[in-house]
Amino acid sequence: MTTVAIFASGSGSNAEQIIRRLAARPQVRCLVLSNRPDAYVLERAARLGVPARVFTREEFYQTGQVLAYLQAQAVDLVVLAGFLWLVPAPLVQAFPGRIVNIHPALLPRHGGKGMYGAKVHTAVLATGDRQSGITIHYVNEQYDEGQIIRQVACPVLPTDTPDTLAARVHELEYAHYPQVVEQLLAQLPG
Repeated sequence: MTTVAIFASGSGSNAEQIIRRLAARPQVRCLVLSNRPDAYVLERAARLGVPARVFTREEFYQTGQVLAYLQAQAVDLVVLAGFLWLVPAPLVQAFPGRIVNIHPALLPRHGGKGMYGAKVHTAVLATGDRQSGITIHYVNEQYDEGQIIRQVACPVLPTDTPDTLAARVHELEYAHYPQVVEQLLAQLPG
């Protein structure tokens, strides 16, 4: 059995796309973890029959309880899907090359602490970029600086608003992130 832990802080639309894609693989089990008890991803997980756990900042950064939980669940791959906290060094070190993230822009542009969601799309429009897109990358101990796995671009239109650009970027996320997660699972040893 291969176990995927999906971390999300909000709506969980990417988490749902990944869970649905992996549901066709009976040898893969998904878990959802969130740092927000009011995150809609928890409702999505319940509806999809996926176990979910909420954790605190202390459990994530100080006591090591989140890391211990992942190890007890024999997690093979950690997938960040709209998870807004920086992953602590002990967790990164425990899962070398096995933590991935998606960012709603073409890194290294518009990345880093505080750059997520509408803030990213607003920044893309404010700087006059002609392209935006997604970056799927490995996670290291810095925000949005890990090795890039895949980037996919889309045009930024003169009529775009943060919402219209976000809609186009979401389409790319839904098409590519589950596919990349599946490919990474296929590359795991054993």
